[in-house]
Amino acid sequence: MRPAGILVIAVIVAAEATALLVAGGWYAYELVTGAPVLSFWGAIFTLALLLAFSAWLYSVGHFLFRGRRWTRAAALVAQLFVLTIGFPTLSAGVVLAGLAMLVPALTAIVLLFDKRVISYASRTGGSPPAL
Repeated sequence: MRPAGILVIAVIVAAEATALLVAGGWYAYELVTGAPVLSFWGAIFTLALLLAFSAWLYSVGHFLFRGRRWTRAAALVAQLFVLTIGFPTLSAGVVLAGLAMLVPALTAIVLLFDKRVISYASRTGGSPPAL
C-alpha cells in the first residue's frame, strides 16, 4: 500500500519540475526575442541545464511514486537545492516566493524521513525471480 507521504512528495517534486520547465520556456522566449546576454553559448547552456534538471525531477517524481530506492536521495538533494535558493530569497524580502520554495521543500524533507515512506521506497528495480 502506497503511503500518503509518497504522493505528497511526488506532487511536490513534479511541481518543482514544472516550475523549472516554465522557467526554461520563459528563458528560451527571452533568448529568441533578443534579450541581451553576455555569452550566447552560456545562455544556451543555462537553458539546457534548466530543461535537463526539469526532466530529471519529473523522472524522480515518477519513480518515487513507484517506490524505487534511488529516488529518496535524489529528492532530498533537490529539496536541499531549493532550500539554498529559498532562504536567500526570503531573507531578501521576497516573502511570497521564498515561502513558496521553503514550505514544500521542508515538507518533502520531513516526509522523506517518515518510516512508511522509507519502507515503501526501499524496493529495488530488479527483474522478477526466474523460478
